[in-house]
Amino acid sequence: MNSKAGYRILIVDDEPEYQKVVSLILDGAGYHTDACSNGRQAIEFLRDHEIHLVITDLRMPEMDGEELIKQLTGTNPDLDIIVMTAYGSIESAVDTIKYGAKDYFVKSNDLEELMIKVERLAKLKRLEEKSNILLKNQNSENMFLQSQNETFLKLLDLCDKTAGTNINVLLLGESGVGKEVFANYIHSRGSRCKEPFVPINCQAYPEGVIESELFGHEKGAFTGATAKRIGKFEEANFGTLFLDEICDLPLSLQGKLLRVLENKKIERIGSNKSIDLDVRLISATNKVPEDEIVSGRFREDLLYRINTLTMVIPPIRERKEDLPGLIDFFLRKIEMEQKKKIVKVEDRVMSVLLSYDYPGNVRELKNIIERMVALSEEGVVTADDLPVSLHTVSGDGGMKIDQNLTLRDARTAFEKQYIENALQEAGGNVTRCAGALGITPRQLWNKINEYKIDPKP
Repeated sequence: MNSKAGYRILIVDDEPEYQKVVSLILDGAGYHTDACSNGRQAIEFLRDHEIHLVITDLRMPEMDGEELIKQLTGTNPDLDIIVMTAYGSIESAVDTIKYGAKDYFVKSNDLEELMIKVERLAKLKRLEEKSNILLKNQNSENMFLQSQNETFLKLLDLCDKTAGTNINVLLLGESGVGKEVFANYIHSRGSRCKEPFVPINCQAYPEGVIESELFGHEKGAFTGATAKRIGKFEEANFGTLFLDEICDLPLSLQGKLLRVLENKKIERIGSNKSIDLDVRLISATNKVPEDEIVSGRFREDLLYRINTLTMVIPPIRERKEDLPGLIDFFLRKIEMEQKKKIVKVEDRVMSVLLSYDYPGNVRELKNIIERMVALSEEGVVTADDLPVSLHTVSGDGGMKIDQNLTLRDARTAFEKQYIENALQEAGGNVTRCAGALGITPRQLWNKINEYKIDPKP
């Protein structure tokens, strides 16, 4: 992405003509510029506007450039500053570097020199922002996307076709099918592939926290806001934002999200500074959006905005022909992660893995293989390394009682599996799941803790 896009510059100079000339040249190069006539005006302007670079004259009435720089570096440490000076005051300009200015420019020189300095700072700012975000997301999981399933292959083809566009995509499918992997794949195949891919699970944050996660906040915006925070929208600028479980976004925020998508601007909490955005949105949910609209939990106008293209990702049980490849992929991947070499997987184990329906889909398969590799001895995976819940799965996909289990263990395995399936059906909603099982939420939480079940789907 062009480093000039979204890079805002404030020119501070008491000479209107010179101010106009510098603005015209920078605007013509693709930057966004604003102007003030002295340091006091600049301080006021910066309270209400998000600026990346200040280009300031040194000699001005009311507040000179030196005082302005001292104040700005104290309150805006991330702000870049270039000092403009007349030939006779170069020494003063050099001194301002000590106060926090990044560079200086002599007014009598060719303005092309100023352009070069501005472009260098703009590129550095973009590289710094990008590297910080990519570093945060460097552990994003790469999953196996090869397939022999016709439906799955058509979806991958659709991903390739839409990757080069900026249309909003909605991914539907059960929990664990790999919706984030699909979103990342779309991002990686498009023109934004060298920019950040930023995922956020809307279900993972309480209502009072998710707004700050999405839009960021200023220092002191609320109790506990001890420093400025950049939100996910800003992190994803020029790249892709992936909103997982979007149907769980609080209604109070759905209207704000709709305005952001329409206006392509955000404001951090505690600020009225408008920040321009160039973000591609990909959303996902394991719920039926139309049902959520009928129940009053999701806005219909927001659904129309996010689902320019909708893709439904099939669960593993509908593409069993891909299981051998998936199993091999995770075995090789987890071998490297755990630094353990697997030389053999017993036939009975492979039979169970190939016949099981995986209500938790790809995520469950990965967890099962992680456990098997961790428990394996001398490079051999045996039936004893399978989770207890799979000891009742027969090679033909049916259920059987493993005679090696005690009655207590068999009952435990069945109950654990049954609760996991029920939680899956309830989308991780413990209260709803408890109602379906005919027990109280407290009783269900006791079972979840007893069997060490992760309630999140």
